[in-house]
Amino acid sequence: MASQTTASLTVDVEDWYHIPSVCGSTFSRFRDVDEFFEKWDGRYDYLTNSTERVLKILDQYKIPATFFVVADVIEHYPGLVESIVEHGHEIACHGLHHSCAIDSRTKKPLISSDDFRRVTAKAKGDLEKISGEKVIGYRAPNALVAGWMIDALEDLGFKYDSSVSVNSLYNKSDSELKGVSSAPYHPMYHGLEPVEYRDFVEFPWPYYDLGFKIPTGGGPMLRFLGAHIILQGIQQSLRRGHTVFYFHCIDIADEVFPNIGNKRPFYWMIKGRMVENRILRVIERLRSQDVTVKPLREMLE
Repeated sequence: MASQTTASLTVDVEDWYHIPSVCGSTFSRFRDVDEFFEKWDGRYDYLTNSTERVLKILDQYKIPATFFVVADVIEHYPGLVESIVEHGHEIACHGLHHSCAIDSRTKKPLISSDDFRRVTAKAKGDLEKISGEKVIGYRAPNALVAGWMIDALEDLGFKYDSSVSVNSLYNKSDSELKGVSSAPYHPMYHGLEPVEYRDFVEFPWPYYDLGFKIPTGGGPMLRFLGAHIILQGIQQSLRRGHTVFYFHCIDIADEVFPNIGNKRPFYWMIKGRMVENRILRVIERLRSQDVTVKPLREMLE
């Protein structure tokens, strides 16, 4: 594979209670993170140790990554985001509290455009204050993204999003995604379909096309499908252009999380060292094929 082939390794920084079965969705146990902290009196931090392990892995391989951070991590994990910055990684935004902006079933807004702008502006400002740099990247919580959200992000000064996942199993957007593949593109106004140019870029996730498109961006699919299928999708997507791979820091946590979520009893059934080894396998494959790994910020150039 040519040395000019590029990919981005991206890391979502959120804890176990940020997932939609626990907080921030139409079916969650708690309405939002604020209610969670009002009512939860047990241990909550399963994020710090796994994030430190991720940073050590990236140091070992000398990989600069993009970390999509839920901004309330700044408050509840003092020093953690600062540590990511000190290791030289890009800080991007993963929402203020990881709350869904659209309904996972109907794709209708769960928040007004004005309120979305307000909370996202706060998240962006908090992350910029802690990182000392402009935050220009966004990933929608739970990858639930809509065209109106992109319009708001552009108005707030973001330059790119990385949430769109084209596949045959599900669609977490409010668009049909016609003409969208795994290659970066400019999304249209008020939608997510491609246009010739806009001063905003979407970095969609990879997929493996066997006539049936399997999502292979990472995350839960990495946990449940394993590294082989993920690598097949990444390899195929690299032939279409730049692609991304992602995982959560807590994907590699060895400890058992509290079992309080609704509707997703097996969500964390596979994680820990097994998933860490799968991540290492993906990294090793990219290295062996001379794929240049860059933060998404650098790909805008």
